[in-house]
Amino acid sequence: MKTNKATGPDGISIEMIHCLDELGVKVMTKLINKIYDTGEIPEDLTKSIFIALPKKPGATECELHRTISLMSHTTKVLLKILMMRMKNKITPEIAKAQYGFMPDKGTRNTIFILRMIIERSIEVKHDLYLCFLDYTKAFDKVKHDNRFQILEKLDIDGKDLGIIRNIYWDQKAAIRINNDTSDYTEPYRSTLKQEYSGVTFGRFCYTAPNVGQSVKKWKNA
Repeated sequence: MKTNKATGPDGISIEMIHCLDELGVKVMTKLINKIYDTGEIPEDLTKSIFIALPKKPGATECELHRTISLMSHTTKVLLKILMMRMKNKITPEIAKAQYGFMPDKGTRNTIFILRMIIERSIEVKHDLYLCFLDYTKAFDKVKHDNRFQILEKLDIDGKDLGIIRNIYWDQKAAIRINNDTSDYTEPYRSTLKQEYSGVTFGRFCYTAPNVGQSVKKWKNA
């Protein structure tokens, strides 16, 4: 894990974990194995601190801020393990046309492809129809239940799925403004953990091929 990162509610930095060397690996392994066997998440690992960062100087409206979640680095290790376990099973199900939240891909690639298609269509005088869907605040709009249903359909390991559920349903969050931190409470349920949100949203998009098939059927009807 990268160093020089903000600490979570437990105040333990990644540098401190690195200094533990082999002892830290043994302790971390024992803890995560216990979580995996029991499905129970220690309360300290379910806590996050939300910080609102302005998108531009002088921003006062909520829409002009983005929220980051500070969590325990131990929680990040657990989430990373879960992501790697699911990756091998889920990645083959994702359409090749999915560029967002995918390794070695990016929306710049699709912009280039789209531009080439437009230029070619103009050159051969061929009609071209484009449809843009605006996923406004996409992370905030993805519902937990829908994502869990998708993971179940993909036959994700029951223990992995149980841990993911517990991480979300048991989470507590506080809000930090300047140097003041609020009490911990249950957050709005659409909030995603930062380390996990990109992957889960990317996996959520695996249903896109079904949408594409529906469009083709409508076109040929």
